[in-house]
Amino acid sequence: MEQNLGIFLQISIAAFLGSLVGIERAVAGKTAGLRTFALVSMGSALFIIVSKLANESYLGITTFDPSRVASQIIVGIGFLGAGLIILKESKIMGLTTAAGLWVSAGIGIAVGFNLYAIAVFVTFLTLFIFTILWVVEIKLKKGIKDLED
Repeated sequence: MEQNLGIFLQISIAAFLGSLVGIERAVAGKTAGLRTFALVSMGSALFIIVSKLANESYLGITTFDPSRVASQIIVGIGFLGAGLIILKESKIMGLTTAAGLWVSAGIGIAVGFNLYAIAVFVTFLTLFIFTILWVVEIKLKKGIKDLED
């Protein structure tokens, strides 16, 4: 039971960190938001945790490699992210959200492997990129446009 409580906490942390990134995307009006990011992060952590538990349960009987699960999560999220990217009036849209979803999976993977400091750091770095660097990017684009005019 104690092990389950630890696992529940891990999964909750992954969902919480993913939701922080998702809140920003939802506020920005993007297609993938709070629930999507929370689910991707939580699901990624869950797959890693289950893989680790399977490895412990079948130790010596067969070989499980949790890192293989992590690599398959990244591939799967890549396909999910590809569905977010659209071409509209010769402009690519959804690329940053897709990349954020991919990072959210990485956050969940980090939590699944008990790498909490890395998961928290990447969460806040992602929020910095989505917010502060977005403002910088707009100002740079405006400056370049002003130079062209």
